[in-house]
Amino acid sequence: MNIDLQGTAGRDGWPLPDCRCASCARLRTAGISHEPTRILIDGVPLEKCSRWKVPGGYDVRSASGRRILVAGGPGERPEPVAETVYDAALLDLVGCPDHLGRLRHAGAVTAATEIITVYVDHRISSPEELERRQGFWMTQREGPHRTLLLGGSRSGKSAEAEMRLIGHPYVTYVATAVRGDDPEWAARIEAHQRRRPAWWKTVEATRDLAHLLASTSGAVLVDGIGTWVAAIMSETGAWEDPARVTPCLDELISAWRATTARVVAVSDEVGLSLVPTTRAGRAFRDVLGDLNQRLAAESEETALVVAGRVTGLP
Repeated sequence: MNIDLQGTAGRDGWPLPDCRCASCARLRTAGISHEPTRILIDGVPLEKCSRWKVPGGYDVRSASGRRILVAGGPGERPEPVAETVYDAALLDLVGCPDHLGRLRHAGAVTAATEIITVYVDHRISSPEELERRQGFWMTQREGPHRTLLLGGSRSGKSAEAEMRLIGHPYVTYVATAVRGDDPEWAARIEAHQRRRPAWWKTVEATRDLAHLLASTSGAVLVDGIGTWVAAIMSETGAWEDPARVTPCLDELISAWRATTARVVAVSDEVGLSLVPTTRAGRAFRDVLGDLNQRLAAESEETALVVAGRVTGLP
């Protein structure tokens, strides 16, 4: 089966006519233009292929009998026909990357399925950013592999972590934050929950984080190390004597080093702010800063997230 894409952009192309957003302006300045999505399957336009309407798109049959699932347009999530494994899937991964994980979870898309991104437009900042994201989405990378994402408050580090694993069919989300009685904090936790795919498994873990890393396989997202450290310091009385937390940190590092999972962990970068004015604040900064260094030393990849932009750290 030959799938020929004579265009991969949205209905009005990319850049969009007269659009002044940074994405479109960047392409226009570079003299780059992407044509609207147009698909030929074995030389036949998609519109003339044997196809059946499904919610969100089409179930297409090529001349050679291959099955292709095609999104009907930008923002569309084509529903697979029950018990069908597709040879190819043409999806709006710019707008709906989580749909790829859902199709894998349902078994409609496998490692043998050819995955193609269509309807690309200014919803993403650049072709380079799309290529970077597709590097995480197109293949189901197995462990062991450890990624540590560092960033300040509201830096986008949690969204970056979720994006990296959004194409996986099974993800264990390890939530280290305790809901408590604070309505504002509870609202933050609920916002994170709504953003995650419904088929992800959520596990609340504070003291048991090392055991979870040692016993869980597949894809694991830990969000985040900072709240885990705060909880452990409270449990061990380390706010007054930081040395009390050392055994727990050593246990976590051992589990991090020995895990067979593909782990993406989020942690707070504490070295860019002012020196804390309280003893407890300085203790937390020192413990978490040292732990971040130890985790980074045992990670295949470490990156810093600032204002939603990601910089890899050698």
